[in-house]
Amino acid sequence: MVLSNYTKEFKYNLKLASPVMLGMLGHTFVSFVDNVMVGQLGAAELAAVSLGNSFIFIAMSLGIGFSTAITPLVAEADTENNFVKGKSVFKHGLFLCTVLGLLLFVMLLFAKPLMYVMDQPEEVVDLAIPYLDLVAFSLVPLIIFQAFKQFSDGLSLTKYPMYATILANLLNVAINYVLIFGKFGFPEMGIVGAAVGTLISRFVMVAHLWWLLAKREKSKAYVTNIKFFQLKKHPIKKLSNLGLPSAMQMFFEVAIFTAAIWLSGTLGANQQAANQIALNLSSMTFMVATGLSVAAMIRVGNQKGLNDFRALKRIAESIFLIGFVFAVVFALFFVIFHTLLPNLYVDLDDPANAVDAAEVVKIAATLLLASAVFQISDSLQVIVLGALRGLQDVKIPTIITFISYWVVGFPISYYLGKEDAYGSLGIWIGLIVALSVAAILLFIRFNYLTKKLILESDKI
Repeated sequence: MVLSNYTKEFKYNLKLASPVMLGMLGHTFVSFVDNVMVGQLGAAELAAVSLGNSFIFIAMSLGIGFSTAITPLVAEADTENNFVKGKSVFKHGLFLCTVLGLLLFVMLLFAKPLMYVMDQPEEVVDLAIPYLDLVAFSLVPLIIFQAFKQFSDGLSLTKYPMYATILANLLNVAINYVLIFGKFGFPEMGIVGAAVGTLISRFVMVAHLWWLLAKREKSKAYVTNIKFFQLKKHPIKKLSNLGLPSAMQMFFEVAIFTAAIWLSGTLGANQQAANQIALNLSSMTFMVATGLSVAAMIRVGNQKGLNDFRALKRIAESIFLIGFVFAVVFALFFVIFHTLLPNLYVDLDDPANAVDAAEVVKIAATLLLASAVFQISDSLQVIVLGALRGLQDVKIPTIITFISYWVVGFPISYYLGKEDAYGSLGIWIGLIVALSVAAILLFIRFNYLTKKLILESDKI
């Protein structure tokens, strides 16, 4: 098939995806600013934020993964012009996300003592505990925000979550600045100040998104007059059947990157700080792929509602192609600037930390080369997952992600990541293998399903 059949979809795909990309990049940029600010305090503080966030990311992956079930169901209902179905999906999804957010907060409180038995540097753990307390509670408004965001995405209103995210991020940066360093008469709270900024900004974020959606004619009736506790069994079952496998998919991926943080912590604070730098930079490029994944989920969900499976396959493949182009650009960017980017995170002029800072930069530069290698496979696997969620196919992809990350990838990271092997680079070699296996198997799954659906529709 000629290339123009794919490229003609680029404009609308990017129109859908770009607000999601910018919103997700906003989240990651704040994390970048947090890390840069905290990095000025020292390697131990940066490692502590990394350790605390490793727990947060695991819990967050479950909440965000579950919430993705809302988008394809709302997109399908929107295409069918079925308001009652769409509002039911949103209401039940909001209820389930609220309950899940509270459960994840409680789970993290009970998980804190694990830090002391994970062979992490003691000074890092002592700094991470008070940080984790506040950021854990911020998961509640974050998961509620995700319910609103996924609903808004399902209606193809992807710019409103972006607006709410930008506002929250600007607020977060401002609060971090005054509380981490004690500016304008505020107390100097160090990394706890960063946690306070995160907490406040996430409550503002969910309130602002609700306000934006309540003003919009297309979404107003959905987000107002919600009878929150008048629930039905079928929508809860439908959302759970889609949401739980989706949550596990994201959990398996985030957990292996979290394992990389923990494994690097066993090598020392400098290795953990370098790992955090490389992960933070890699996550920025991953947010672009995540935006395309949402676009794939929406458009595939729309085409599924229309039962147009030939267009569905072509549109999804056009998004895969955009993702490939972005991934190549990012890979080249990391190769060219791998020695310069880590310098942004540390204070090389501080004589007290000069030796540690130099080691952190050296390790992080090597890890960015590893990140350049997996840009294409990381992009493809998350975009194909979005397309499969749009098809409401979640069970087999969950098995694929588990095998790729934990049966194949983690053992490689564990054995090659030991101090007497390849250290931090060995950990990332395991990540490269895991993401590559996931990308190949998920693409095979998508190709098989869409060809099957096309054949079945041709017979009708």
